[in-house]
Amino acid sequence: MANLETAMDSAFWDQNIASPKTLEGMARSIPGDPFPLDAGRASRALRIQQLSLLGLGFPFGIIPSYSSTATSLRDNKDNALGSFSLQSLIFKTATSSSNWWLGIIGQFRPKKLISSIKAELSNADELELPTIKEAAKHFLDKSLYSIGLCTQLSLSPSSSLLWATQRLGEEKKPRHKLIYYHQLPDHYISLEAAWPELFMDHKGGYWEVPESISLDMASHTSESGLRYRFGLHKSSGHPQAFDTDRSDAPSALKPGLCAKAAFSYEKSRDIWRQKQHRKDIMVKTDKGWNYRPSYDSRLSEPHAAISGILGGTCAAWLGGRQSSTTFESQGGDSVVTTEKSSPVNADLFGSVCYTFQHGKFRKLYGDLTRLDARLDICSASALAKRVFNNFRSSSASRADCSLSSPRLNLIFQQQVAGPIVFRVDSRFMLDSSSGKVGPQMEDLICSLSYSLRLLHSGKVVAWYSPKRKEGMIELRLFEF
Repeated sequence: MANLETAMDSAFWDQNIASPKTLEGMARSIPGDPFPLDAGRASRALRIQQLSLLGLGFPFGIIPSYSSTATSLRDNKDNALGSFSLQSLIFKTATSSSNWWLGIIGQFRPKKLISSIKAELSNADELELPTIKEAAKHFLDKSLYSIGLCTQLSLSPSSSLLWATQRLGEEKKPRHKLIYYHQLPDHYISLEAAWPELFMDHKGGYWEVPESISLDMASHTSESGLRYRFGLHKSSGHPQAFDTDRSDAPSALKPGLCAKAAFSYEKSRDIWRQKQHRKDIMVKTDKGWNYRPSYDSRLSEPHAAISGILGGTCAAWLGGRQSSTTFESQGGDSVVTTEKSSPVNADLFGSVCYTFQHGKFRKLYGDLTRLDARLDICSASALAKRVFNNFRSSSASRADCSLSSPRLNLIFQQQVAGPIVFRVDSRFMLDSSSGKVGPQMEDLICSLSYSLRLLHSGKVVAWYSPKRKEGMIELRLFEF
């Protein structure tokens, strides 16, 4: 089924979204935004671990990625953030006991180099030695190269400390991140600090927070379906748009200290399910019986199921905050209103999902067709307020909050051949206030995956987002 835990994780500051903007291969989602697409969530494995394994199957261990070209407000307009990039694991070492390792990632942007050399040669009247020398100097352009260092130390069998730093060629200052993780029998504790931290909103825009610190304790999902989480978060410095000229920073990223608690109750019921038996995974050949399981252990049973999650959040902010709301007036102009936010707020959220799967994902062709349809209510209070305003006055909801509109997420998966699967994730906003009839598509991600049978539920995924104009290759493990 679709990942329902996203509903509660979206209320906190440490949910990872896959992104090629950084060498980590991820950015954070903004708390309070609509739930992200399942395909948009970053891999559970660190980027440096992914490159270590992916490099074995790619020529020279080089992994490509692509991101949109934009201009940063803090840099010169000639410095393009993004475009086509090549990543590789330059160096890795570990102790014999494997309790400490260190790795270095390198990134090169060939498209920008080719464009710079092409512009240099096109401006020259004749192809002479001085012109060639000037063109060769572009290889020394620092903005073409990025480097990142990551190291992890296992303090005990249940705790670890990770430190990462990266220097992107077009940025003047390096990025640093420190993560402490401790595993308890039924809970985990994490402490994260980043300076700066990159966040991504539900519209695909990036925001940079100068300093972000989070302390969280969360429970694992119990057999009854109950899960809860507590956290403290502190942001310092004014958030800045990373690749646009927007100034309406999300209120959740404003400076301040926030304490937040959340709980959720998740339940799933099968309408029907074809259980996997031993005879299904044993194949008789000329040499006898061979063990041949599904390409993905979590896609091995045809079924239809309904699942749901219901939960709530409560947050308390220390210090006054102001939030801005942008809406479109009748004349077509954007109007920004500013109001003081309440220091304490509580809300409910929920999702309901229907899953249908045909096939056992064992044969070479036509053995997997799967559809997930999920309806999300990100904020029950915003939805109730909007319904009340619609009954009271048609103009009362003109400054519409994006959280008041339900979202419909559709996931379609189809086996192409063997372990190769084509997948489409889409998100629609169910809103008619803008005058448009029917659902409005907010996001779309297309991907091809190659399932690795030896990892039981691991795969290499190549995805592309037409809206964000971004794409990358990842190694993902147990993402359901």
